[in-house]
Amino acid sequence: MDRALVARALLGNDSRAFEQLLRRHQGMVRAQLRRLLRGDEAMADDLAQEAFLLAWRKLDQFRGDARFSTWLYRIAYSCFLQACRKSVVAGDADDGEVDRLPAMSRSIDLQLDLERAMQRLSTAEQAVLLHCVQLGLSHDEAAYVLGMPLGTVKTHATRGKAKLKNWLAAWRPVPDEERTS
Repeated sequence: MDRALVARALLGNDSRAFEQLLRRHQGMVRAQLRRLLRGDEAMADDLAQEAFLLAWRKLDQFRGDARFSTWLYRIAYSCFLQACRKSVVAGDADDGEVDRLPAMSRSIDLQLDLERAMQRLSTAEQAVLLHCVQLGLSHDEAAYVLGMPLGTVKTHATRGKAKLKNWLAAWRPVPDEERTS
């Protein structure tokens, strides 16, 4: 369906078709940006709008190699990186570590521990885990969005998960056999 809407938007300069594409994907793009921006909804909305405008201008560059949503995630991630670079140059960044993932846990204590553990990961590991785990992209799609080789994405995902597993070991459930001993 997305490809048909892209074709309609391109062939007849059909802004309604593009509007339908945006309605379908705007929630996930905004969610991606909110997570990257640690909940800054206003900035996420600004960057999402920037990404959508850029997507409209560059729609003719969509080749269909990836899903439209993946292509749009990549544009949004590029807008995010550009905003980070601007804030680093302006001195607004927190020691250059601006793209940290928010916690996803139900428990407040676990949420805080997970947030602290995520902040200990490298920026690349955080970005890969956001896209693969939180946004549910495949490794191939995350590689495309992040502009990284596939092997690098897989390495960051494996290392990041292993570090989190180690750092959050105290949160693992205790097996029934150990409780009764």
